[in-house]
This record gives sequence, structure tokens and C-alpha cells, in this order.
Amino acid sequence: MDPEVSLLLQCPPGGLPEEQVRAELSPAYDRRPLPGGDKAIAAVWESRLQAQPWLFDAPKFRLHSAILAPTGSPGPQLLLRLGLTSYRDFLGTNWASSAAWLRQQGSADWDDKQAYLADPLGVGAALATADDFLVFLRRSQQVAEAPGLLDVPGGHPEPQALCPGDSPLRKDLPGEMVVHELFSSVLQEICDEVNLPLLTLSQPLLLGIACNETSAGRASAEFYVQCSLTSEQVRKYYMSGGPEAHESTGITFVETQSVRRLQETEMWAELCPSAKGAIFLYNRVQGGPTRVTLGSPALSPQLGGQ
Repeated sequence: MDPEVSLLLQCPPGGLPEEQVRAELSPAYDRRPLPGGDKAIAAVWESRLQAQPWLFDAPKFRLHSAILAPTGSPGPQLLLRLGLTSYRDFLGTNWASSAAWLRQQGSADWDDKQAYLADPLGVGAALATADDFLVFLRRSQQVAEAPGLLDVPGGHPEPQALCPGDSPLRKDLPGEMVVHELFSSVLQEICDEVNLPLLTLSQPLLLGIACNETSAGRASAEFYVQCSLTSEQVRKYYMSGGPEAHESTGITFVETQSVRRLQETEMWAELCPSAKGAIFLYNRVQGGPTRVTLGSPALSPQLGGQ
């Protein structure tokens, strides 16, 4: 492994489709109030706003835990226990100078080292082209996390996509729609960051959940997505710009057969932790000859499209 990343969950071989995942939202899965109160979070936020005035707060889903059903069990194979948090709380806990202490206190107070951390759930994609390359993006120097490093396409599922406003209510966030947002958000991130048409993308398969140890164990759900375009076609779409073109400065392709040994190359040091997590899970869950069938719409129509 790599000290910058750990694996919280590895899905069965091939990965899990949307219908095999269930979500449960509860206030019990929210972050615990800080031992000395949450004023420290407000102080961190104000300081960051002064340095980066373009930052804005938004609600996020918080991953509390993930439970994989025993092999052969009927019904959904994975349960995600989710709370609600925010980007502000993320910067004030996971990215705070006190993050290591907060993890120690969480273990001591609640037998859970993540208890005091925001831990907003991210998403990332091992995106494979039709000619068997994985897609990486060079992050802009202007982004808040991992500037200048290589990453896979990704971002966050958004509670506001299901319930507009700064304070979403759990009653307006049914589990089925939350799972749908989780799976559709990774496709939307690919469309926005790589500028690819949605119809060129397969249904995502969940590979597992990786934790970024450089941000105090913040979790990201990593997916496998196939594209019907070749690497050269993908490059042309990317170079023509997209809604989030400002977040990256270049695109890189690595042959899928070379990804298994990527950790042995100089490129590994250029990968941000989220990309490393995606590669570890890709190699363990989807790195074989298994293919996803293209042709069906990427988003299930009964829950709406993007």
C-alpha cells in the first residue's frame, strides 16, 4: 500500500451496480460536536476565506460506515450509513492543524477516530477508454486540494441536487435517491471535468471506498466507468473545454495493462491520494478482463436525469 491512502471497503470482483447499494441517513451518523465547541471550525473557515475568498460552503454527505453483506446474501450487497456535513466543517476538522488530535480524541471518547471529523464522502472514477487507457487529469494550481498533482475525474455527491438549499432535511433525502445521486454524480463529474457526452459513458460500477490519510481519513467512493471513445477522441473533447475546465491543466493516459505496476513508476509520486486509492481498488476489483456493456442510458430514467 501507500501511507497516503488506506482501503475502507473492497467490493466483490467486477464491482457493484447501483441496484446493489443501499443508503441509510440518520442524525446518528453526523459528526460529533468538537470537545471544546465548534468555534474552532468557524475560525478556520474565516481564515481560509481571507486567503481564498472564492471558497463557498455547501452541504455534503458524511460517510459514517459501510457494511458489505456476506457473499451469497439476497438483496443489496452494500449498506452505506450516511450523515450530513458541510465543506466548511471539512476544512475546520479534516484539514485543521488539530486533525490528528481530533482523531485521538475520537478514539478515546467514542471508540471512533473519525467521530469529530466532517468526512464528506467524495467520488472518483477509474475511467477507461475504448482502446484500453485510464484517464488522469493534472490538477490546476488554483484548486484547494492537491494542486498540480495527477488525479482521476471526481468530486462529491451533492445533497442540494436532491433538495435545494443550504440546510437539506433528511425527510427530503430518501435512501434510493441518495444512492442514485452517488452513482450519477461520478458521471456528472466526468462530463464536467473531461467534457465527455453522457451517452458515451457506461453505468458506473462501485469498486470500493478509499480513505485519504493526508486529510485525516476522508473517504471517497471509487467507481469503474467505461467510455465508448478512444483516448484520442477523449483528448479532443477535453481540449475543447468544459464546465470545470479551470480545475485541470492537462490530460494523461495510461494503458490499463500498465496500471498494475504504476506504483513502481515515477508517475506514482505525481498522483494525489484519491487517485492512488482509485488505482488500488481498480487493480483489485476490476483490473481483469471483465468488461461493462455499453449502450444502455447511463442514468436510470425513473429517478430523472442530469
